[in-house]
Amino acid sequence: MTDFLNLLDAQMTTPEPYGAFHLCALAIVVVTAALISHFGRNAKDRSFRAVCFVFWALYFLFETYKQINFSFNYNGGEPYWDYQWYAFPFQLCSAPLYVLPFVFLTRDGSPVRRAAVAFMSTYVLFAGAAVMLYPSTVFIGTIGINIQTMFWHGSQVILGCFFLTRHRNELGARYFLSGAVFFLAMLCVAVALDLIVPRFTDETFNMYFISPLFPSSLPVLSGIWPVVPWGVFIAIYVLGFSLAAALTLLAAIGIRKLAERKKKLA
Repeated sequence: MTDFLNLLDAQMTTPEPYGAFHLCALAIVVVTAALISHFGRNAKDRSFRAVCFVFWALYFLFETYKQINFSFNYNGGEPYWDYQWYAFPFQLCSAPLYVLPFVFLTRDGSPVRRAAVAFMSTYVLFAGAAVMLYPSTVFIGTIGINIQTMFWHGSQVILGCFFLTRHRNELGARYFLSGAVFFLAMLCVAVALDLIVPRFTDETFNMYFISPLFPSSLPVLSGIWPVVPWGVFIAIYVLGFSLAAALTLLAAIGIRKLAERKKKLA
C-alpha cells in the first residue's frame, strides 16, 4: 500500500508557466482541439455520446487519483487518511464531471443537453482556457497532479471547441442563455455547499470561490471580495463570468462566419 501511494506521489521540479512542460501541454491541447473539431464537426449522435463518455471516464479516474493523492498523508512513515476539504471537486473547472452525464445520457436536441453543451462550450471553455494560459497557481511538485491539471483544463478547451463546432448552426443568444441558466443552477449548488459544509469542518471550503466565509483567491475578484457586500460580490462574479462566456461565444461565431466566407470564395 505504501509503495503504491509513493508511486502516486512521485515528484518532479515544479513546472514554470511557459516552460517545457507547460508548452508541451499547450501544443497537445491545440492540436487535439483542432483535430477533434475538424473530424467531429458532423459527428453522429452515437459518436458524440461516445466521445463525451470517454472524456467523462477519464475525468472520473483523474479526479479519483487527485482525491487519493491529496488526502493520504504520512505519520512516522505510516499512511493515514485526512480528507482535504479545500480540494472538494465542485469548482467551475470541475463542472465536466457533473455536466457530461447530462450530455451523453440525454437525447440529441433535448433542452437539458442543449443547456449542458452551451454551458460547457462557453463558461467552462473560458475557465479552462484561462488556466491553460495562466497556470501560475496549478503547478506543484507532484508529477501526476501536474499531468492531471493539464489534462483537466486542457480537455475543457478541447471539448468546448468540439461542442462549438458540432453545434455551430445553433450559436446565438438562445444558445448562450441556455448555458447561462445551467451556470446559475451550478452556482446555486456551490452557494448551498459553501453555507452548509463549513458547519461540519473547520477547514477551508470555498466552492466556485464565492463563499461568504473565505476570501476568494481568483484574480481580480480577490481584490473585490473584501470591499463589497457578499451579494454585490456574487452579482459581480456572475456578470464577469457571463461577459467572458459571451465573448467566448462571439469569438466562435466570428470564426464560423470567417470559415463560411472563405468556403464561399473558394
